[in-house]
Amino acid sequence: MSAGVLFDVDGTLVDTSYLHAVTWWEALRQHDHEVPMARIHRAIGMGSDRILDHLLGEDHDRAADDELRAAHASLYGQYWDRVRAQPEAADLLRACAARGLRVGLASSASPREMAVLRRALDADDVLGAASDAGDARSSKPDPDILAATLADLGLPADRVIFVGDTVWDVYAAGKLDIPCVALSCGGVSAAELREAGAIEVYAGPAELRDRLPHSAIGALRPDSH
Repeated sequence: MSAGVLFDVDGTLVDTSYLHAVTWWEALRQHDHEVPMARIHRAIGMGSDRILDHLLGEDHDRAADDELRAAHASLYGQYWDRVRAQPEAADLLRACAARGLRVGLASSASPREMAVLRRALDADDVLGAASDAGDARSSKPDPDILAATLADLGLPADRVIFVGDTVWDVYAAGKLDIPCVALSCGGVSAAELREAGAIEVYAGPAELRDRLPHSAIGALRPDSH
């Protein structure tokens, strides 16, 4: 049976975590919400359908939520032409594909943002599937987006590993009993990622690619039964 690797995109493969943090901070400030940027950064990885409840409380007045999300999208969109992939991110995807593994993306990004991220990553030639917020009812830490990517790849949860950079990625994978390999390049510490349940932590795509044969991904066998 085939095996595969699912990847988060923001922060994991493309260097956007702090761009999201600062643009959410500015959007919130414009609407008179003073939220420390460090706290915002820890929430990055959730989709826009969840992050405001997390930062402002589930009992906050939601009347301006759509305006807040639109403000963030507008501010973040100013960086789209400058977004860059993490070092060796595309090489990591190609290294996984070269091992006979199916490669899929599972991101909480909006469809428009996902197009920008995929352009920056420049690895569509090895992708078997790519799911975004438009493919899921609820974003991470719910596992809907991962489930959508699994369905597109035609793989069961016990034949894949997920690679992410936030605790929300780890939690989402855990809800499907998918092991999560974490990268700290998004700014979350290795200790936090391990505490959340990550089975391995690497500094970024380059280190994981270099150590791929000895990683949990390297133990996947696409032809095993």
